[in-house]
Amino acid sequence: MNPRQRPPPARGPSHGSAYGANLGLTPPPEAEPFNIIPIHNLVLDHPSHRYLEVRAVAAALRAVGDLRKPPFVAWRDPMDILDWLGAFFGFQRDNVRNQREHIVLHLANAQMRHPPSRDHIDSLDPTVLRRFRYKLLSNYSSWCSYLGRKSNVWISNRRDTSSSDQVRELLFTCLYLLIWGEAANLRFVPECICYIYHHMALELCWILEDRPDENTGRPYIPLNSGENAFLNRVVTPIYQIIRVEVENSRNGTAPHSAWRNYDDINEFFWTRRCFRRLKWPIDVSSNFFVTEGKSKRVGKTGFVEQRSFWNVFRGFDRLWVMLILFLQAAIIVAWEESGAPWEALESRDVQVRVLTIFITWAGLRFVQSLLDAGTQYSLVSKDTVWLGLRMVLKSLVAIAWTVVFGVFYGRIWSRKNHDRRWSSEANRRLVNFLEAALVFIFPELLALALFILPWIRNLIEKTNWRIFYLLTWWFQTRTFVGRGLREGLVDNIKYTLFWVVTLASKFAFSYFLQIKPMIAPTKAVLKLGRVNYRWNEFFDNSNRLVVGLLWLPVVLIYLMDLQIWYSIFSSFVGGTVGLFSHLGEIRNIQQLRLRFQFFASAMQFNLMPQEQLANAKGWGKKINDAIHRLKLRYGLGRPYKKIESDQVAANKFGLIWNEIINIFREEDIISDQEVELLELPLNAWNIRVIRWPCLLLSNELMRALSQATELVDAADNDKWLWLKICKNEYRRCAVIEAYDSIKYMLLEIVKDGTEEHSIIKNIFLEIDDSLLNDKFMKTYKMYALLQIHAKLISLLELLNKPKKDVSKVVGVLQALYDDIRDFSKVKRTVGQLREKGLAPSSPTISTGLLFENAVELPDVENAFFYRQARRLEMILTSRNSMHNVPANLEARRRIAFFSNSLFMNIPHAPQVEKMMAFSVLTPYYDEDVVFGKEQLRTENEDGISILFYLQKIYEDEWRNFMQRMHREGMVDDDEIWTNKLRELRLWASYRGQTLSRTVRGMMYYYRALKMLAFLDSASEMDITEGSKEIAFVGSRRRDSLLDGSSGRGPSSQSLSGASSGVGLLFKGQEYGTALMKYTYVVACQIYGTHKAKKDQRAEEILYLMKNNEALRVAYVDEVQKGREEVEYYSVLVKYDQQLQKEVEIYRVRLPGPLKLGEGKPENQNHAIIFTRGDAVQTIDMNQDNYFEEALKMRNLLEEYNTSYGIRKPTILGVREHIFTGSVSSLAWFMSAQEMSFVTLGQRVLANPLKVRMHYGHPDVFDRFWFLTRGGISKASRVINISEDIFAGFNCTLRGGNVTHHEYIQVGKGRDVGFNQISMFEAKVASGNGEQVLSRDVYRLGHRLDFFRMLSFFYTTVGFFFNTMMVVLTVYAFLWGRLYLALSGVEVAMVNNTNNNKALGAILNQQFIIQLGLFTALPMIVENTLEHGFLQAVWSFLTMQLQLASVFYTFSMGTRTHFFGRTILHGGAKYRATGRGFVVEHKRFSENYRLYARSHFVKAIELGVILTVYASHSPIAKSTFVYIAMSISSWFLVVSWIMAPFVFNPSGFDWLKAVYDFDEFMNWIWYRSGVFSKAEESWETWWYEEQGHLRMTGLWGKLLEIILDLRFFFFQYGIVYQLGIAGRNTSIGVYLISWIYMIVAVGIYVIIAYARDKYAAKEHIYYRLIQSLVIVLTVLVIAILLEFTPFKFIDLLTSLLAFIPAGWGLISIAQVLRPFLQSTVVWETLVSLARLYDILFGVIIMVPVALLSWMPGFQSMQTRILFNEAFSRGLQISRILTGKKPNID
Repeated sequence: MNPRQRPPPARGPSHGSAYGANLGLTPPPEAEPFNIIPIHNLVLDHPSHRYLEVRAVAAALRAVGDLRKPPFVAWRDPMDILDWLGAFFGFQRDNVRNQREHIVLHLANAQMRHPPSRDHIDSLDPTVLRRFRYKLLSNYSSWCSYLGRKSNVWISNRRDTSSSDQVRELLFTCLYLLIWGEAANLRFVPECICYIYHHMALELCWILEDRPDENTGRPYIPLNSGENAFLNRVVTPIYQIIRVEVENSRNGTAPHSAWRNYDDINEFFWTRRCFRRLKWPIDVSSNFFVTEGKSKRVGKTGFVEQRSFWNVFRGFDRLWVMLILFLQAAIIVAWEESGAPWEALESRDVQVRVLTIFITWAGLRFVQSLLDAGTQYSLVSKDTVWLGLRMVLKSLVAIAWTVVFGVFYGRIWSRKNHDRRWSSEANRRLVNFLEAALVFIFPELLALALFILPWIRNLIEKTNWRIFYLLTWWFQTRTFVGRGLREGLVDNIKYTLFWVVTLASKFAFSYFLQIKPMIAPTKAVLKLGRVNYRWNEFFDNSNRLVVGLLWLPVVLIYLMDLQIWYSIFSSFVGGTVGLFSHLGEIRNIQQLRLRFQFFASAMQFNLMPQEQLANAKGWGKKINDAIHRLKLRYGLGRPYKKIESDQVAANKFGLIWNEIINIFREEDIISDQEVELLELPLNAWNIRVIRWPCLLLSNELMRALSQATELVDAADNDKWLWLKICKNEYRRCAVIEAYDSIKYMLLEIVKDGTEEHSIIKNIFLEIDDSLLNDKFMKTYKMYALLQIHAKLISLLELLNKPKKDVSKVVGVLQALYDDIRDFSKVKRTVGQLREKGLAPSSPTISTGLLFENAVELPDVENAFFYRQARRLEMILTSRNSMHNVPANLEARRRIAFFSNSLFMNIPHAPQVEKMMAFSVLTPYYDEDVVFGKEQLRTENEDGISILFYLQKIYEDEWRNFMQRMHREGMVDDDEIWTNKLRELRLWASYRGQTLSRTVRGMMYYYRALKMLAFLDSASEMDITEGSKEIAFVGSRRRDSLLDGSSGRGPSSQSLSGASSGVGLLFKGQEYGTALMKYTYVVACQIYGTHKAKKDQRAEEILYLMKNNEALRVAYVDEVQKGREEVEYYSVLVKYDQQLQKEVEIYRVRLPGPLKLGEGKPENQNHAIIFTRGDAVQTIDMNQDNYFEEALKMRNLLEEYNTSYGIRKPTILGVREHIFTGSVSSLAWFMSAQEMSFVTLGQRVLANPLKVRMHYGHPDVFDRFWFLTRGGISKASRVINISEDIFAGFNCTLRGGNVTHHEYIQVGKGRDVGFNQISMFEAKVASGNGEQVLSRDVYRLGHRLDFFRMLSFFYTTVGFFFNTMMVVLTVYAFLWGRLYLALSGVEVAMVNNTNNNKALGAILNQQFIIQLGLFTALPMIVENTLEHGFLQAVWSFLTMQLQLASVFYTFSMGTRTHFFGRTILHGGAKYRATGRGFVVEHKRFSENYRLYARSHFVKAIELGVILTVYASHSPIAKSTFVYIAMSISSWFLVVSWIMAPFVFNPSGFDWLKAVYDFDEFMNWIWYRSGVFSKAEESWETWWYEEQGHLRMTGLWGKLLEIILDLRFFFFQYGIVYQLGIAGRNTSIGVYLISWIYMIVAVGIYVIIAYARDKYAAKEHIYYRLIQSLVIVLTVLVIAILLEFTPFKFIDLLTSLLAFIPAGWGLISIAQVLRPFLQSTVVWETLVSLARLYDILFGVIIMVPVALLSWMPGFQSMQTRILFNEAFSRGLQISRILTGKKPNID
């Protein structure tokens, strides 16, 4: 027993912990449910009570001492400090109970980790408590310092604390936890909690100081006291104001500037006015609580989120200033057209012209000041006058600098021109300019100096001295966050070097290949003579407009290509960092075979606590550690010898490895046969070596035999042979194990005491003697070994048969004996053999009766013996290397990653008792828990059921599952739907993205901790004897199950696994230890509703709780209190194994409805009070975990004790594995993209760039650091729609540190269907659009140093912004080409021979767009690192053949559309993508609804531009030139139109295409009603698509109208090209063309009117009107053809002019809908819009129908979509045709 544990004392009187009005409701303590530790009753026999630390903390809490007893409460002795606080301050009883367990668990765990002290063996160590208080109240202390307030925590800081000081420590600590535990939504406003704590701590001090009440003179009582006083009087008023503000947001559609979000409420408490306004107790009449009237209410605080594209410039102004200034300087230098830029700079003229960048810089500062004033003006009030003053002064100063620089610059040139040379006076004026410039850039030079000395910058920002505030007032607003963000000098150097190289490459490339080649063409165009314009030209000298259009795409590329350079360099740096981290050294089973013997030592070194290393400290420990790791990685010193000599270590390794293999079998990723090949049998049969898995020993014995037969004539044969054999460790072990096993087996099957037994014994003694004296090869014939080997195989085959034939065994033994008798080189007589005991003494036996009565085979029930015999047979018979074991690719990947990770740099594992405790938190709403029977069987329209799909995708796993079911008692396959239905549902659910899969994965932590706790505490005897017991019981169970004799159902086995493997050896305390260290909370928000409705999901969640004892479920319960009133509670439940039912543990009342902001963070927030431990891992519903990875969790948590740079981590980033990559090609593309992002991308962000945030949900948070700083996500409506990433922003702004660790991984599922993926991309892009507006991004853009700001920008919002810039570049290029073609400028340029070269240079610029291919580089580099170069190249080529480029191009359009629209108009919303299996065909109408506006219309627009350009451009007449220029644009057009159909199952099926088009037309013409949905009616969808225009502001509408004006350019440019125009270029031609538009609309109106009036009853009139219209139209066309230059081709050409113009009119009308909807025009517009959508639908449908009609495309598309699944055995032809067997 551990010396710090003791048995629980005898049962004594029990107690409860109720107080106040709840006293009578207290259940008896024995019946009171508990969560993890029964704190209420320490006499209960619970494993946790064995720990002295638990008792010590509980005793410290009960040491109330002489504290004044609270009034109005019947105080009883067992009550403790938390009861005392609850009674005084009015906390809820269950909040007190929850926080009691919380603090007891934490302090007990902390004291376990603390070095033991003689003075505090059975009492709470003051150091532990003090450290916890410092950490818990660190944010409060910073807040007090920031506001210049003295902390109200009155505690002495001396080390020798008295008992009263300890009571005070506990009181102040518990008070904060109680406030936090009941704060509900206020947990998102941490400084508000600081404000509340500040006043309540002061009241606590007054109570402790026995201060009398000023009004009554009686002992002081808190101003908020009584039943639920804290909730009702403190939390609820602030909650209500948040709730009202959220209601004012109109569900997030109101502008962010119109209402206060969580951040605004919180930042109100960053100013001293919170004390003046709110007072204490909280003054609800304060204007803080006013929500109407701008003059009275407190508005936005700290920041105003204004929707504008300018936010990208405003937030990252330093980046854009750098790019703009370099572009200007580069153009000036390149304009000289000298060889190198430094040659041009030798000219004084050029030098002076370059100085104009200072004028531009000053102008940009003015723009920045205007943007600040324009967006933040509403912050100015009488309390923030200085802010308004600074805004005004900044604008004035920027104007002044612009004027000063302009004047100084003008004076330089005026003097130079006057003197006609650079005179001394001109040079003096130049010096004056430079002096002014030096003053101008002085702040930048100061910032540079502080960048070089980061600790000084941090000191200035963190120190709250007023002098520092005054010095920095001009440059930035003082905020509580964003201070002291500078990193250490070493980190500075690393990321500075990265960006210096990146920027140097970018600028060199831009100058020489972008800017300089454009100079000559620009000059040529400017010198171009009189251009014969084909239209009415509004400007005389419009060549400048042409130059602008030529330069526009180049400038756009220049502004965005730094993203590409970042991708290139980050790929190489990430690959290098990964290489030095030893990633990918073991990529497959073959490489594992080479290092498995080192792997055993590595597991012992990393996963088992190392006491000797714990004693070393400092650099000595690090050096020893590094040397040891080198030995492990490269086999120096043969570390496996240590394992072999240490039987306990070998057994521990075997226990862990076998448990991993057993769990692989439980998961059905390996078969029973593979288990025997992979498991490491624990020592038996007196074998002298480690019994490596058969997988490693395969073929080794045969090679050893081959070596032995080859070395017959060599000198020193024995030593030489043994040396050759020992060169391969596995061969050595195979030989020794085979020999020892054969010896043991033969002696076992021959009766002891018989002469035959003695003969066998003597034979082996003789062989042993020859081996010992190195005479084996001299004594025996080596060629006879093969005969003996064959006989042994025959013997083992007989032994391993189900029916044993003893007579045949006797015969084989006799033959074997004959071979051994003749084995010796020296032929010996029978007498000689008898003399040595090698022959029977009786001549009768020697004549043929040997072994006849001596063989006694072990009983069939001796499964252990026969299992060892099977292993021996495998060693003797295997003749291949078994490279394909295990067959399952996932099993191979997991084994390879786990083994490789143990050779990486991992912190040493502490004992489980001394490890940090942690929790896992998973938010759940109403997704699938376990697939139901009907879900699995129901077929879609193609005849595919989920089960059939899974059987084909996971064919080998289905086979293994059925094998397991038969082993566990299933006789007939049909039983799978009856007796084994639960197992079937679980098997399917574990392959979907279900809650059961996530729970199973997260419970591996609990299972791993129990095993590790056992190994930590077990003695050598426990390990040795336990290993034998496991081997015996495991063999017996396996063999009995093979016979179908097990009656145990597998349901609990598959979930808990406690009854197999190491679980057999547990003594009991392992459960208590694991529960103290780990808790899993699933936040099932509407579990209460599910229970009330008797929803199947509630039953499945209960089932999960029943089978996972560490699982807790938190939900929000709504209790009706009358007609109107509803009470809301956060409830925690668990399954009580003794009572066999669900029990409620805690019920904490909430101030109102949970969901005020975004749903997921609110769900996390309500449940986080039930988590425990130092850390919390956030896990999503689509994630999984692996047992072998769970073993490394305690290593990972030790990272919190390691400094990375100048800070210790606050978020530990964890690697993800995308487990959905094998489902389809789409899933593979998504997986590859995610893989490079979550591995290489995150690796580089963490090191060297130091800007990793929180991008995924496996990350592990420092729980107490985050719970005092706003939680693990942000929840404000819409602005925080990407709630996760804001946790990283908040962490960085508050001085946290985020690291990334790749030796541990968590599984993650991704969307697998095309529409799912697109909705996910839309959600992420919209979220990034909202991030651009947020205060977090703005502050990070300004508070990070320049280089970290670059890293932050290009890895968050910059990536989406630059993606949009790529698309805008295509637009700018094509519109520019269209202008040149239609205007006639291009003809003039072509005719001018001097411009041919210039034109070529302009065209060559477009190849830069193709640099986007470099964005695929991270994927290739990461695959190379982890899978090898050839595999990476092959994967990349395969992806291209499967049209990955089409998919990624389409995704680029998705990101562009939703990012741009969100910034411009808003409309970001959560899009439920669904996580099911997508194998059904999506209808055309659904694809059209999803992609019409984001892709199809844009693609058609670009296609029209390319078509018009091809028909009117002289350059396009050269096919090669046109193709070279437009191929990338055509690829984009085709991708945007065809991708939804290429990646749609049965997308090119002719019948489905016909049905789809019919359904599309029905949808178009369906008349909408009040309750119509977008899926039913085109009109409803059309109105929904305009939703963003209803919520956008005035600037958004104006910009939308401006953008829509581009469609009228088609009409303007094309009408002058028509034959009827007669080359007339007057403006009248364009104006007259509008008659055509009016006539066309008029005709449509007439026909529509006639249809509505006559079509139903007087059909003849309707036909008459149609005929008249047709006749008149034909007549007009005939007249025009006869009497005007009109040509028939003009009819087709004019369509390209007027159809886009009509679309432009409709688009503008949608913006003006509020004014037009009530007029008669609106109905006509709606009808025209319907026609346009029909036209677009037909255009999209034509290529789809054509490809569907052509033979072969359907099968090709199927191959493209499901190729990966094909390689895994998917019979896709049967799936898509529905030809499959019925499974009933």
